[in-house]
Amino acid sequence: EAQLVESGGGLVQPGGSLRLSCAASEYRYSSYYMGWYRQAPGKEREAVAGLYIDTGNEYYAESVKGRFTISEDNAKNTVTLLMDSLKPEDTAMYYCAADDSFMGWIRAPEFWGQGTQVTVSS
Repeated sequence: EAQLVESGGGLVQPGGSLRLSCAASEYRYSSYYMGWYRQAPGKEREAVAGLYIDTGNEYYAESVKGRFTISEDNAKNTVTLLMDSLKPEDTAMYYCAADDSFMGWIRAPEFWGQGTQVTVSS
């Protein structure tokens, strides 16, 4: 069973940048689809960005395309989300999520981290 540990997040001004990292304690790391969801108060949880470790195939929500970049460090079993040009509407709890397929990940990921808060405000 994969365990996901997030780091990063915090408070940033509009237009700023933040980096989130997710470390996976799973020997089959390379066979997983990993990425990030977010949930803002009063809104449904949404998929933000994902990456299939083995092939590098990526997914981005339309709202973050061109601003967020997902990458992975295979040696460290870590996936990183670099968030640039942040907007107040990016404010949410961000969760690392993993599944053994893209369809599983986009519908209902099997594994979740505990979440890290991102607040974009002046």
